[in-house]
Amino acid sequence: MKKVKILLSLFFLLFLITGCGSNSEKEVVADLEKKMDSNHSYYLEGVLEIVNDENVYNYNVEVAYKKDDYYKVSLINTSNNHEQIILKNKDGVYIVTPALNKSFKFQSDWPYSNSQIYLLQSVLNDIKNDEEREFEKVDNKFVFKTSVNYPNNRKLVNQEITLDKNLKLKSIKVYDDNHVALMSMKFTKIDYKPTFKKDYFSLDNCVVEIGEEEESVSLLEDSIYPLSLPSGTKLVSEEKINNGERIILTFDGEKPFLLVEETVRRNDSMMVTPTNGEPYLLQDSYGVLANNSLNFISGGVEYYLVSDVLNQDELVSVAQSISVLPTMK
Repeated sequence: MKKVKILLSLFFLLFLITGCGSNSEKEVVADLEKKMDSNHSYYLEGVLEIVNDENVYNYNVEVAYKKDDYYKVSLINTSNNHEQIILKNKDGVYIVTPALNKSFKFQSDWPYSNSQIYLLQSVLNDIKNDEEREFEKVDNKFVFKTSVNYPNNRKLVNQEITLDKNLKLKSIKVYDDNHVALMSMKFTKIDYKPTFKKDYFSLDNCVVEIGEEEESVSLLEDSIYPLSLPSGTKLVSEEKINNGERIILTFDGEKPFLLVEETVRRNDSMMVTPTNGEPYLLQDSYGVLANNSLNFISGGVEYYLVSDVLNQDELVSVAQSISVLPTMK
């Protein structure tokens, strides 16, 4: 009888370890779906790291979501405190630079057109949509390995998603073909029952009052050149307008393009520029990427890159190589 009791106790313990204490892949996915469906809003914070060649860029990220398609994503570059906001409400999608009271507005299906490392819905969709995903439990955590969908950055091919035992996201790493992490996100806070003020998702709530720190450049003394050019392409002319308020660089050859650099002054009220394209995160700034152009603001300078020949990958490559700081006055 004593042996039977011992065996039953061992069986019960084994059941607790391998049964009730065990979550299968399908159970974890189902629980994640249930958690997302039952929560009509969330707020999260984290740190985003982006690697571009030998350069590393870090952002403090805040994300707010409310049902009926309201999103507000704040990214602050930790090296220069440059903040940009991606805002989506009933009026459209905006990329806002608060320090300049300037925004781009466009009609877009963002954030549903591709993967988004900091949005819970996107992460869940990446897991659900990958029929060849991998799943394992490591040190009381759940780890998914899935493919990703970054159509404008083909270097990014897969990701590793780590959740704690309560199904809260802990980290995501996005890799290239050589399993080098080019993007990583560490989540430091997730609140599934946040309270937002009535105007939290309005564009007016992004306006910076007069007297706060400005991020503007009055004149460009020197041109800012891209360090990477398509093969067979070279600079053929540069024109300085209004003593350096605007510089136009013309590149000709096998893959010609035009690069316009313009000083940006802070507006007293929010200025909205309608445009076409999709939000695209460069190394230190969010821009608007269209079929034949890329527009972004960095360091108080607005850049407009346009070409009838360059594809989107080539536009991004040129833009990401614009890293020489201008001489300003």
